[in-house]
Amino acid sequence: MSLLENIRGPHDVKALDGEDLTDLAEEIRHFLVHAVARTGGHLGPNLGVVELTIALHRAFDSPADRILWDTGHQSYVHKLLTGRQDFSKLRGKGGLSGYPSREESEHDVIENSHASTVLGWADGLAKANQVLGRWNRHVVAVIGDGALTGGMAWEALNNIAAAKDRQLIIVVNDNARSYAPTIGGLADHLATLRTTDGYERALSWGKDAVLRVPVLGRPLYESLHGAKKGFKDTFAPQGMFEDLGLKYLGPIDGHDIAAVESALRRAKRFHGPVLVHCRTQKGRGYRPALEDEADRFHTVGVMNPLTCEPLSPSTGMSWTSVFGDEMLRIGAERPDVVAITAAMLHPVGLTKFAEAYPDRVWDVGIAEQHGAVSAAGLATGGLHPVFAVYATFLNRAFDQVLMDVALHRCGVTFVLDRAGVTGTDGPSHNGMWDMSILQVVPGLRIAAPRDAGQLRAQLREAVAVEDAPTVVRFPKETVGRDIPAVGRVGGMDVLARPDGADEGVNDGEGDGADVLFVAVGAMAEVGLDVAGLLRDRGTTCTVVDPRWVKPVDEALPGLAARHRLVAVAEDNSRTGGVGWAVSQALRDAGVDLPVRTFGIPEQFLAHAKRAEVLADLGLTPAEIAGRISEALARAEETAVKEESTA
Repeated sequence: MSLLENIRGPHDVKALDGEDLTDLAEEIRHFLVHAVARTGGHLGPNLGVVELTIALHRAFDSPADRILWDTGHQSYVHKLLTGRQDFSKLRGKGGLSGYPSREESEHDVIENSHASTVLGWADGLAKANQVLGRWNRHVVAVIGDGALTGGMAWEALNNIAAAKDRQLIIVVNDNARSYAPTIGGLADHLATLRTTDGYERALSWGKDAVLRVPVLGRPLYESLHGAKKGFKDTFAPQGMFEDLGLKYLGPIDGHDIAAVESALRRAKRFHGPVLVHCRTQKGRGYRPALEDEADRFHTVGVMNPLTCEPLSPSTGMSWTSVFGDEMLRIGAERPDVVAITAAMLHPVGLTKFAEAYPDRVWDVGIAEQHGAVSAAGLATGGLHPVFAVYATFLNRAFDQVLMDVALHRCGVTFVLDRAGVTGTDGPSHNGMWDMSILQVVPGLRIAAPRDAGQLRAQLREAVAVEDAPTVVRFPKETVGRDIPAVGRVGGMDVLARPDGADEGVNDGEGDGADVLFVAVGAMAEVGLDVAGLLRDRGTTCTVVDPRWVKPVDEALPGLAARHRLVAVAEDNSRTGGVGWAVSQALRDAGVDLPVRTFGIPEQFLAHAKRAEVLADLGLTPAEIAGRISEALARAEETAVKEESTA
């Protein structure tokens, strides 16, 4: 058996010697490349933390010591070392999550895969240990240098540094290649001195002695203290963290297991907050990843690990690429249109725009709140910013959207990629809340395009609005066929009407049908399939795409009044979403009709393919058609009973 196959938990890692540890690291990298190539997943980040993770599990006693990851996509090695080596269904239904999962292991703590939160978690856990007298427990927060760009991380650092006696270790996984590591005996000696109790006692005694010198004590101490700090800052970039009150160790070669383990053990001996700075290389040990300048194979699909060619080539355009191409065209026509991204320039499709107009795009880091407020400033200054962000990450900036953008009527367009069910990335990546959260924002308008043509058109409509925020949302999947409209009612597209129906349905004045099906965005194809199934059962159905789902189109209540039932299908939470808004609009207009909303229930969705998740939720044409038929049957029974008792 290989070394990796014999690892059942951290105790097995502790039993290995130096040479075996090197071999284990090599085995892990080989395993990751081939396992992730079969399923897809986060490859580059995990190749970069192999030695770091081994050292963590040798220096600490998980799960008694809490090891936290920010973000959790770099936890694959942690899974392997805690007894989870079946990666055959990684991120698939019934398989391992791509992030830490409490259901999988007691070694996992944070399931949330939103960045910059780990230091807040660590602060709370360390406080709990202190209050409950668990002095032998350690809290270790592993945070990527990218996550440190988030404001939440610095809020937490401010609080962590205030408690000098609280045991908390921050490990910065720095793979940005932004500066060279400090090496040599002097740097290591200085780091060792600064985290020993003896050194701290010596400093305290020296400070007291110098301060007791009459008249000159204070200025002398300040001069000596400044000289000491300046000398040490010459050898290591520790000044910023020490100014916050954190002890600093590093930079350390994150691929030297012995060096990292030594630093972590020194950090344990200092009974207070310590920051251990590890330099790592994203994609380490896999040449194709290292040669990928875009993102070092941050995420890969199913591929051949030797050639890196995809085994399931894309069959069409992605929604993201359609957006990116149209943004490029808009940028050429309108010099006032600018773009913002939160550390995701390539994933949200802004690469071409940035190459063409480098002075008109800003990457704000993992700082969605700042991005939204900055967008308000850009709009007030005479530009039209387009803030492209994953739908789930806009949740973090809700207050800024409400109070900075909407309150001030700023013309800002938010483009929400990965809206709705995303599938394999798990519960915290599903973009299933935006149409509910944003319903309460006065003046904000939401567009949900059904196809590529509508995305292009509605993006242009959105950037034409200068007195209110606009939102354009689309899913993760490949764009399907363009779905033509057969008519128009108000601002809504009619996608299907009953066979032989009066053409007047196009202007809202013709005969109605049994069912008015409101298909939101990418649910349009589902709506057409539902209409076909209902037709086969003798039920007539009108299918409309509202295009702009907030506010509800003024023509919708009148159109609904000529039907027996209204059904709304949306790739969003049923609570407070489009179905809720349609029901409210009908009540306000005095239209008393049953409304059935088909969407996502209030629950966190397990990872699986998007189609599998939708099927489990009953968001398939057959399931929806069946439930509509049942609702109509119940309505008929009720009507018959009312007539018989009249």
